[in-house]
Amino acid sequence: MTSIAVARNIRYNYGTRTALDDVTFSVTAGILFGLLGPNGSGKTTLFRLLATLIPMQSGELSVCGFDVTTQQSSVRRQLGVTFQSPALDVRLTVAENLKCHGSLYGLSGATLNRRVSEMLEQFGIVDRRQTIVGTLSGGLKRRVELAKGMMHNPKVLLLDEPTSGLDPRARQEFWEFVTAQQQTQGTTMIVATHLMPEAELCDRVLLLDRGRTVAEGTPMELQSRLDGERLSVRLRDATSHLDSLRTLIGGHVELQGDRITLRASNPAEQIREIMHAFGDQILSLELTRPSLEDVFLELTGRSLSQTGDSNAR
Repeated sequence: MTSIAVARNIRYNYGTRTALDDVTFSVTAGILFGLLGPNGSGKTTLFRLLATLIPMQSGELSVCGFDVTTQQSSVRRQLGVTFQSPALDVRLTVAENLKCHGSLYGLSGATLNRRVSEMLEQFGIVDRRQTIVGTLSGGLKRRVELAKGMMHNPKVLLLDEPTSGLDPRARQEFWEFVTAQQQTQGTTMIVATHLMPEAELCDRVLLLDRGRTVAEGTPMELQSRLDGERLSVRLRDATSHLDSLRTLIGGHVELQGDRITLRASNPAEQIREIMHAFGDQILSLELTRPSLEDVFLELTGRSLSQTGDSNAR
């Protein structure tokens, strides 16, 4: 199948700090590809290289067959970009924002007006055409951002932490629009995120940590690397019971608030032992399949919620 973006042995440093260290991957046309890692993993630097916002230092990177170092203008014509920070003019209306962006890519006259109408319809914001962007909710602003990024019908849409600051409902709506665009228009999507539920929506995921590739594959392939299931136990005064539970079960356990999570290689027996040992101290028990968070923890010894060291961005 056709590769829409290809990276080989990319290295990038900020002075003496290493942001990317020998990163290699390939993105197949038409898929939703995730760059997953904690803050400081290097995914933002990789995103900036893909968007031609910073120059390459070492390695090779191409988008739609164009080299990001020698053919930047050609690369940019293939891209739509939605940044983590809003990139809309809050003083203009929704339609005016779309027109301004479309005109930058050579659209004009009837073609530009038609494309604006198509985007307003596609992203469910027809009734907001004349609304000043600064008055919109965060979720609606993100829809406008997405519509703006798709105005010139790019082959590749880059999304950098696109749901940052959105409430759960707005986040869900945003991803519904993204996946619909990918499935109906065949647009290749590359999303940088530290949120595991978003990464699990991807067709393929690149796990990054401290500038290095940890693993790559479909979410199911990555999850299948781990044997057993994940057992989450909520306990009264969980901190005081952590060592006892670790001794009882053996292996790695993780504490988050009143919840202790562990790998369940023999769920029935382990649940029985926990209930016998802790009795009425148990608030709840939950057994789930391994997540990408579990895969990352297994491979790095750290959770996705932990910030990487200062050597990466």
